[in-house]
Amino acid sequence: MAHSYSRRRIGIPIAMAALTFGVAACGSSGSKTTATTAGTGTPGTTASGTSGSIKKGLVVYFIPKDTQNPYEVIADQGGATALKDLGGKVVVSSGTADTAAAQIPSIQAAIQAHADAIVIAGNDPSALCPSLSQAQAAGIKVVSFDSDVTCANHLFINQANTEQIGTSEVDLLAKQINNTGDIAILSAAATATNQNQWIGYMKQQLTKYPNMHLVSTVYGNDDPATSLTVLQGLLSAYPNLAGIISPTTVGISTAAQYLDNHKDLLSHLTLTGLGLPSQMKPYIKDGTVKAFELWNPNDLGYLAGYAAASLASGTASLTTDSKFTAGRLGSYTVLAPAGTTGPSVVLGPPTVFDSSNIDQFNF
Repeated sequence: MAHSYSRRRIGIPIAMAALTFGVAACGSSGSKTTATTAGTGTPGTTASGTSGSIKKGLVVYFIPKDTQNPYEVIADQGGATALKDLGGKVVVSSGTADTAAAQIPSIQAAIQAHADAIVIAGNDPSALCPSLSQAQAAGIKVVSFDSDVTCANHLFINQANTEQIGTSEVDLLAKQINNTGDIAILSAAATATNQNQWIGYMKQQLTKYPNMHLVSTVYGNDDPATSLTVLQGLLSAYPNLAGIISPTTVGISTAAQYLDNHKDLLSHLTLTGLGLPSQMKPYIKDGTVKAFELWNPNDLGYLAGYAAASLASGTASLTTDSKFTAGRLGSYTVLAPAGTTGPSVVLGPPTVFDSSNIDQFNF
């Protein structure tokens, strides 16, 4: 795999159509849409306190942060697989920028199409709520995944325990820099719910490491060019930086590519965060990055797809401790609301990837 990386190389929406076996179509107001037609599928998902099976022919709109983020592409592919199993279809629709404004046309498109459910990775916790409320008023079930929204009456599919992600990222970096030095965070969008929640827990965890100091948090907006610009500014402002945590696949891959081309920085600088094994493998192999974390984004999308279909079929609910089955992933229990997060389920703990296991993963 070449070390260079650009979102433009993904070829969206063409690559998206290939990944989800769909037919591309143009969305409104700059959004991009991919329809995925399902096969015969298998019914029979049930939940505690509910009865029946998943309805056939469901239409679920997946609205990622943007259509050009490789992580989101893999997650949407997982959702497409789930709906194909269940005899429905996924329509992937979003803009090309990580903003709420870019996602709103796709919500409106779902309403106009009389979709059964929306699965959305929120680019803003609250700005999407008026549009999502319109969708709910039209009878559309709402599921958020990856990045939550604060709207009422929806289920959040959490990729991993939010606190665990933030604390484990700090612990992973601390281990690599001997608990000492100035560090920085290269995040995605400043309004991204998941990023801000993780960063909050990172700051709490840093109190356990008195010799580690967070000197700056910068935002690359999940865009390689912007991530590179803010990274270079960070390194210029803090030339003796000991560590960078980038809890975003675009940010960590962009930073890894830069460090791979400026190996002199590795004498004092360590990079970790959340990355795709397929993108990060070369940098693990050549020592640019020692270790990073992530969950399987395909599984995340798959779980979100099953949750959306189950809610739309009435075989799952938002009731605390209710259960539903997510195909090959097994049974999940709805957790009680906590803080700004409403009812939720957790996919599972993140995996640490390093030279000992990187070859085992291809997503």
